[in-house]
Amino acid sequence: MSNIIFARLFKITVFFIALTGAAQMPVFKRYYISDIPGLGWLADFYLTNKIHYALGAVLIFMVMYLATEYILSKRNTLQLSRCGVVRASLFAAVIFTGVFRVIKNLPYVTMDPLTVMMIDWTHLSFAILLGITALTALIRGRSSYFEEGRVERKL
Repeated sequence: MSNIIFARLFKITVFFIALTGAAQMPVFKRYYISDIPGLGWLADFYLTNKIHYALGAVLIFMVMYLATEYILSKRNTLQLSRCGVVRASLFAAVIFTGVFRVIKNLPYVTMDPLTVMMIDWTHLSFAILLGITALTALIRGRSSYFEEGRVERKL
């Protein structure tokens, strides 16, 4: 798969995972967005939840693929930019807290309400920070995760 197609699939996945993540809150029904023809599915919590989980699995696969490719073949020629490090860290935090959200929602797992609230708010906070950081990088023209150049490694 070419890098351009992979990048577009990655962006589409991130867009729909953000959309279905927002649909976990009743905002689309409350503000009549789901009444717009073609967007009624956004008010169905269970459907958006299943789509969010499926896209989460796709996102984890894509991030692991990118990390493996970077470590195995590009680590000596490319280095992460500062903005790339921040966004990669936020992606890792969103994925990590998302896994805890999936565990929390399993039928045989019970957690106290404070833990549930902390998991939900942490996941939402990291997702919002990732969105703000990505939008800021796009506006400032620094959307690349990498900087070109020879990487010097200290032994």
